[in-house]
Amino acid sequence: MTLNRPQVLNAINMRMRDELWEVTHAVRDDPEVRVVIFRGAGERAFSSGADVAEFGSAPSYVEARQARRERDLWGFMLSLEKVLIAAIHGYALGAGIELPMCCDFRIASEDARLGLPEVSLGYIPSAGGTQTLPRHVPPGIAIQMILTGDHIDAATALRHGLLQRLVPRERLYEEAEALARKLMSRGPLALRLAKRAVLEGLELPLAQGLALESRLAARALASADVREGLAAAAAGREPRFVGK
Repeated sequence: MTLNRPQVLNAINMRMRDELWEVTHAVRDDPEVRVVIFRGAGERAFSSGADVAEFGSAPSYVEARQARRERDLWGFMLSLEKVLIAAIHGYALGAGIELPMCCDFRIASEDARLGLPEVSLGYIPSAGGTQTLPRHVPPGIAIQMILTGDHIDAATALRHGLLQRLVPRERLYEEAEALARKLMSRGPLALRLAKRAVLEGLELPLAQGLALESRLAARALASADVREGLAAAAAGREPRFVGK
């Protein structure tokens, strides 16, 4: 998926948000899609965030909030079982970093600059940033970024755990696609169940998390995928997964 408004640094306007809503639902419903890569068009930015030119354009505050509740793109992305990868270059600010924080993998080029500048504009992150950032980086780093609105560079983001991989700009999409191919070589059911175990388990006490893992592991062990994986390993060949 390409954020394709390079003339405004891929700022996310309502039309783009609606299109993301439609396409992510198609992703959920398409059994052939197992991994999604998000990228930004142009040379300067993954996304500069929400399009401020549209701020205040809704008929009323109530209608604006209702539209966001009814079409909660960020919450929907967090609920997807498919694996999501963000390939980040240039500026990733506001919603432009909140979207990647809804993804499972964040790979960035060395020129990336990441931040939540909303306080400098008189409001606060509202696409989940105040909640997702402290789940990716230490709380002290999160509150510093949110309250100051300062950007951090890609190397700092990697060091704090906001990114999993840092690559030269010319290799960004090659690395993202290589990761996607690697993930697609894994058992599809196991991939979904493992993602669910990790993300749901983060919100549970340890005992409940272990019980969740046990239930999901039993589902994986009963599947055709695990039989194929074991047979392939015994025969010294690559598995041919057919899981649903």
